[in-house]
Amino acid sequence: MILQYPKRLIEVDLPIKRISAHARREKSIRHGHISTLHIWWARRPLAACRAVICGALWPDPADPLCPAGFIEKAREEMLSWTSHERQNLLGAESCARFEKARRNRKLFDDPVQLRSALLDFIADFANWDNSTVPEYLETSRALTQAAHEALGGPPGTRPLVVDPFCGGGSIPLEALRVGADAFASDLNPIPVLLNKVVLEYIPKYGQRLADEVRKWGDWIKRAVERELTEFYPKDADGATPIAYLWARTIQCEGPSCGAEVPLLRSLWLAKRSRHSVALEIVLNRRQRRLDFQIIENAKAANVGRGTCAGGTATCPLCGFTTPVESVRSQMVTRKGGAQDARLISVVTNRPDKIGQFFRSPTAEDKDAVEAALVELKRRIDTNSQTLPLIPDGHINHLRGFFNVVLYGITEWGHIFTPRQALTLSTLARLVRDLPLAQTVDVDAGFIEAVKTGLALIVDRVAVRCTANCIWDATTGCIMQVFNQGQSLPARWEFAEMSPCIDAGSGWATCVDYTIKVMDHVGSISHQGHAERASATAHPLPNDAAQAIITDPPYYAAIPYADLSDFFFSWLKRSLTGLHEDLLKSDLTEKKRELVSLAHRAAMYREKDNQWFEQQMGLACAEARRVCVPNGLGVFVFANKETQAWEAMLAGLINAGWVVTASWPIDTESGNRLRAKASAALASSIHLVCRPRENPDGSVRVDEIGDWRDVLSELPRRIHEWMPRLAEEGVVGADAIFACLGPALEIFSRYSRVEKASGETVSLKEYLEQVWAAVAKEALVLVFKDADTASFEADARLTAMWLWTLNAANGADGNEKSADEESEEESEGSVKKPKVTGFILEYDAARKIAQGLGANLEQLDSLVEIKGDTARLLPVAERARSLFGKSEGKISSKRKSKEPQLDLFKVLEDAASDGTFGDTSISRPGETVLDRIHQAMILFAAGRAEAVKRFLVEDGVGRDQRFWRLAQALSALYPTSTDEKRWVDGILARKKGLGL
Repeated sequence: MILQYPKRLIEVDLPIKRISAHARREKSIRHGHISTLHIWWARRPLAACRAVICGALWPDPADPLCPAGFIEKAREEMLSWTSHERQNLLGAESCARFEKARRNRKLFDDPVQLRSALLDFIADFANWDNSTVPEYLETSRALTQAAHEALGGPPGTRPLVVDPFCGGGSIPLEALRVGADAFASDLNPIPVLLNKVVLEYIPKYGQRLADEVRKWGDWIKRAVERELTEFYPKDADGATPIAYLWARTIQCEGPSCGAEVPLLRSLWLAKRSRHSVALEIVLNRRQRRLDFQIIENAKAANVGRGTCAGGTATCPLCGFTTPVESVRSQMVTRKGGAQDARLISVVTNRPDKIGQFFRSPTAEDKDAVEAALVELKRRIDTNSQTLPLIPDGHINHLRGFFNVVLYGITEWGHIFTPRQALTLSTLARLVRDLPLAQTVDVDAGFIEAVKTGLALIVDRVAVRCTANCIWDATTGCIMQVFNQGQSLPARWEFAEMSPCIDAGSGWATCVDYTIKVMDHVGSISHQGHAERASATAHPLPNDAAQAIITDPPYYAAIPYADLSDFFFSWLKRSLTGLHEDLLKSDLTEKKRELVSLAHRAAMYREKDNQWFEQQMGLACAEARRVCVPNGLGVFVFANKETQAWEAMLAGLINAGWVVTASWPIDTESGNRLRAKASAALASSIHLVCRPRENPDGSVRVDEIGDWRDVLSELPRRIHEWMPRLAEEGVVGADAIFACLGPALEIFSRYSRVEKASGETVSLKEYLEQVWAAVAKEALVLVFKDADTASFEADARLTAMWLWTLNAANGADGNEKSADEESEEESEGSVKKPKVTGFILEYDAARKIAQGLGANLEQLDSLVEIKGDTARLLPVAERARSLFGKSEGKISSKRKSKEPQLDLFKVLEDAASDGTFGDTSISRPGETVLDRIHQAMILFAAGRAEAVKRFLVEDGVGRDQRFWRLAQALSALYPTSTDEKRWVDGILARKKGLGL
């Protein structure tokens, strides 16, 4: 028996375009946002969480099964927004509808109109500016309460929202904001502490907590200044050092040299339009030493190269280049080289002038550093605590994440200079020994809350107080240690902050940010609950939650536990005697952490795809057990790897969930590094699910689906869904994965699907059909009204490939930023040539090609396959195969150093071989795409007459498929690429040629 429940709003509709706009804007909001309380990776935007929770908890008033009590309350609340006072708070789109309703009081009697009003309200409530407005809070909480009681909840109680992977706390925080109860759990102690502060301490103690954190934050600042000022002295002229710029060093291994070589990738100190400062290397040959002098108003032409590149180091004195292996060996023997790094420059602020100033190090600077080392050793020798003064936990070598290990940084203490270690250990001690109980009459819970808040501030300081923080010459600030996301690459240069300053990343600034978060969260009216627990063995009883809304780990994307050890090490020292259940282990637990890292480290060899799917299945089964039969689950996922999706979805469906909807909501910055011309998702897909349960809570296993019926329904559902996504601006990889929801609704409603032979259909086999259906439907959107069957496989694949990458929205090739290149160099590898073309994960490319009737292996003149990636070749790289003797094929093996392609030379070679002459092209391409690429290459080479002969005399331009495909490619190629310019040049000549 299939149970019937009223649909929730999120199962029917969601204003994803407006919600996404608010979520994208939120990425730039700092003051008051919980992201400024403490670093956590992949934290969901509050806007998206707020909207999704409202949509998940509120039933659809247009559903025939929607309780009358909720409809009445929803009508009453929406009518309250027709007053002029409240309309002033609405967005422009909503205001028009509510004004119409004000004039026609019966408008909301129409359930469809009432649904539209609720969706408008959700879209406006997603706005950061409205998140603390009392009118929005009152309405959302009234609707949440009405929905809970109308759906059978006991009067006077609130619906419970559970997040078993609570992470940074966005979901449980927003559940509290809209009037639900929240239960947040995680295996990792760091997010549990964060959620305790946000869900328990701030709502319980309110302004009192903020006042005490401010008071004791100021007390710690004064104490730090007393203890550490001598180690960060001011200049004689009153200037205040705000940053010290260091460079690790090696000994030159050149014959008869042995000079100390500071490792500098760049000599720029400030690189701004009105303020440019650089270093100049001064060679002291007599003493075999490199010195530096500072150049103001530096010009790029006069600034030399750094001393290191690609992990190698070149000595300016003798010119010898020390290879990567030797550089690494020297670093290993010195445990990363932070302790004996060379101070290159000091950045200061002056009391009488605005801006930053750079000066060379003085004897006083060096004396202060030496004094800090002496003091640190003294404190280590006299330390009476059980824990060592400086963290000594082991850093695991995860390939691609923790490459610092290759250079001798194998313990967390190695990542700090002695002066940084002294600073952080002082802050941790001051928080630990805070004399709070001696000054005011407080309970133990309040002491715990204040100290925890201050300990998180120590962590905020720590992320900019390591020997792995770089100085950004463009912005003039110290970048935090995880500025590249989820990795710790080795850094040759680093910047050291002064903790005593009131600006930038100093203690006082971090306190201010924390207070702003407490003020913002202060609008929460009741407490939630956070505790440490594994999602695979949840502590809640059966049928406890009305909604499970969670953002589980993304397969192999982020090694949360290993990253968390950085913070865990200092929290143990700041909170000794508190949170003993969370901080009792040496480091964070990694064995049960639900991530797939088998390919990253031998120690995680058991955590492969099969293990991830199994554990995710257990977590999803626990979530279904905890959820009431008429409840809802929302699982957020974003990964461009089809293998990751298959593992996640298999766990979800096998656990007894039925997917009923999916919504892509923008949660990522479009200009982030990973978004550039790759299939990295800008959206996170929110999979909406229902428990596939009987009334007694057991999983239904008696519904068998017919494979033929499933296959016949699939194309219809995709055909209905894709245009809707296009209207909302969802295209490319986001649209492909957003189609999983309606596709899986067909498959997951059954306990299993069988073929006529009785063979059970696997999810993997079904997903192959899904990718094919999505690819075919997307192709219809790409070519609009054109007959896609008239195009050959290579044209269909090229169009779909570019659309998948969302190239039309501005991705600009696969060029890497300076930050990405620096990580590549820090690993000690030889710098790779710039990659051009358009990259997809091989498995995704294969499935798209398969769905379009193409075979990647047979298109080797168009696609290059290397390992687990596939690259759509740039048109320029196809020149030889289109005009030369290769007969449509090129070698998949490319030299590491290949001269730049000269189209003129290619065409001249072809002419001399007889394959391309002055009068005609003797071998037009076999396919329409080939002929378009030939025309583009001729245009790029300036062969105007040849283009004319090719299109007119040879008749290529009389084929209307040529122009339809060219028009589609013009819309799909990135705006800044040569391909876009060349195809537009061909299109511009059409009319003049009489075609």
